[in-house]
Amino acid sequence: MEFTNLYINGGWHEGASKERFDVLNPSNETVLASVASAEISDADAALDAAEAAMKEWAARTPRQRSEVLRKAWELMTERLEHFAKLITLENGKARGDAMGEATYAAEFFRWFSEEAVRADGMITHAPASGARIIVQHKPAGIAVLVTPWNYPAAMGTRKIAPALAAGCAVIIKPASETPLTMLALMPLLEEAGVPAGLVNVLPSRRTGALVDHMLHDPRVRVVSFTGSTSVGRKLLHSAADQVLKPAMELGGNAPLIVFEDANLKTAVEGTMLAKMRNLGEACTAANRIYVHESVAGDYTRKLVEAMGKLKVGDGLDPSVDVGPLVNADTRDKVTAFVEDAVSKGAKVELGGKPVQGTGFFYPPTVLSGVPQNADCVQDEIFGPVAAIQTFSDEEDVIRRANDTEYGLVAYVFTENMRRGLSVCERLDYGMVGFNRGLVSDPAAPFGGTKQSGLGREGGHEGMLEFMETQYISASW
Repeated sequence: MEFTNLYINGGWHEGASKERFDVLNPSNETVLASVASAEISDADAALDAAEAAMKEWAARTPRQRSEVLRKAWELMTERLEHFAKLITLENGKARGDAMGEATYAAEFFRWFSEEAVRADGMITHAPASGARIIVQHKPAGIAVLVTPWNYPAAMGTRKIAPALAAGCAVIIKPASETPLTMLALMPLLEEAGVPAGLVNVLPSRRTGALVDHMLHDPRVRVVSFTGSTSVGRKLLHSAADQVLKPAMELGGNAPLIVFEDANLKTAVEGTMLAKMRNLGEACTAANRIYVHESVAGDYTRKLVEAMGKLKVGDGLDPSVDVGPLVNADTRDKVTAFVEDAVSKGAKVELGGKPVQGTGFFYPPTVLSGVPQNADCVQDEIFGPVAAIQTFSDEEDVIRRANDTEYGLVAYVFTENMRRGLSVCERLDYGMVGFNRGLVSDPAAPFGGTKQSGLGREGGHEGMLEFMETQYISASW
């Protein structure tokens, strides 16, 4: 692997401690690369570089920033195969899934190249005083971006692109399991015209101390995090000390509801997307599947048939549909969820046992009759397990769907448009897929309610997370 050091101020550095950590291939458990581990002094160097670079970048016109982002999209689109292979190597997901992520990741550069020129303000008269009210948006400041391992490219570009569009500099702390994709993106950004110091990448095994230090530096004004709710709460505590702008995309426990009048072909296809995209290692993954009792048998049979056709293996093999989970802990957690559900009365319709041998593989699994007290109903499975429950009453299933501290995404399948929209509006979630198993789109505001986070990523709102609104009261 070529790019394995810290990326600070446009250069590659071993790091002050000279310490390194291994990144594994989850398909065969071999070491892909040894990566430099950042410490506090490296973070200070990155902050110094970001502070200097942002002054010039923020002074550029929106169109100038836009053109750099557009070039980044063009370059990444030309190199999708390269990034997809790297994603598969360090994350494990199948090549087709990795190509989907790389395409999605690149699209954030194009979308925010267009949004960069649309930070619209306002001029109006104050009704009482007659003064002019001038409202404009300005870059908030240096942003610390903390990204997860499940989407090594997309979770980075979803934050980098709006921050640069807004005029901010960034420091990225990628997940230790998957830092290689983000590091490999840096030469591309250089080629696109991103100035040295504007984007810095700090892999580290000392994540907590490193990020906490940066969040207490007065030059940092934004923190954007994607990950678990428990870690998000800790970051919010640290952010409060400096009153930072937080953008938090946290955990989920997504319900997927199939009504009796649903098109079962559409519902199963939607479930396959919502459950098996990224092997279920996504906060948007369908976690609790509620099927009307009158169609539960047919739905389960069709889902088992679809899941049973998926081939498990090394994600680099083009015939493989399902790669390994990211690490042993994730595989063991999924195993424990299934064993717990079965011990409490669930029936295994497909799969249900980890694959023996090298690699962190778990097969596509379908459970029926999952009881409400099963651990997988209360917490994110984060794996390829479809946990099915039944319902008979609309009011009851809405109550059950909302009965969680999370509120990221829900899915609804029905051919009745009036009922569908009514149910969507009554679900306490930031996003709802209506007859669709995929909600993520760079043009849409991604985010949740309750313990699933604060703020939005994507859409126009995604850029505003990195901007401050300024009001000028003027007379002339």
